[in-house]
Amino acid sequence: MRATATIYAFISCLLLSIAASAEPLAGLENALQNDARATADKARDAGRKPAAVLAFLGISEGMSVIDIWAAGGYYTEVLSLAVGTTGKVYAQNPKRILEFRDGANDKALSKRLAHNRLVNVIRVDKAFPDLGLLPASVDAAVTALNFHDVYNASGREKTIAFAESVFALLKPGGVLGVIDHEGSADQDNSALHRMQSRQAFATLEAAGFEIGGTSEMLRNPKDGLHQRVFAPDVRGKTSRFVIRAIKPAN
Repeated sequence: MRATATIYAFISCLLLSIAASAEPLAGLENALQNDARATADKARDAGRKPAAVLAFLGISEGMSVIDIWAAGGYYTEVLSLAVGTTGKVYAQNPKRILEFRDGANDKALSKRLAHNRLVNVIRVDKAFPDLGLLPASVDAAVTALNFHDVYNASGREKTIAFAESVFALLKPGGVLGVIDHEGSADQDNSALHRMQSRQAFATLEAAGFEIGGTSEMLRNPKDGLHQRVFAPDVRGKTSRFVIRAIKPAN
């Protein structure tokens, strides 16, 4: 009898949690359809499910968030809408990301932020770890489709150091969301621009994070994990892992 009561209590708590997250999720989904948002960004939403991803990560109104390697700012704008006028978003890019492809990312981000269009966004055109931000000053961080670049170009130890720099920026209990292309143990993931999720888990844990959860929402069973992520068959449709890594509260 006591076990049954415990189960009912657990289910009740679960339902309350789902109900509590449904409203902000629906609110962000509606906000993403605003007329001022680029049609090209809206077209990418189906493959990226940004509202669901941010709901999973627990990012909400009033938070301060850093978009790591923001590039042209797709996620910067999503985060801007999610945290609202009482929140703040840092769009961070190192020099080489801004200069990539004849400055395409710099131009795209500048256009996105022109005329103070996203009033709660601050550009940070600097590289980790010297961003000029105070330690333990940010509620959450997101890096989308970038973690593999650090790992493949710099190796495990330097990726741990990179993750430690993010860890230092986060407040206790803060969240780092990592979204990336899944890789395979029998493939050259560096050439394919992928990484195995188990490598991401191990790297984040070595940097001091706890894995608070993972999501299958961006998995695609049709992606065989053997093609470059830019191949026409899988571009925008790769199988991706989503990790919620947490800085311990104490």
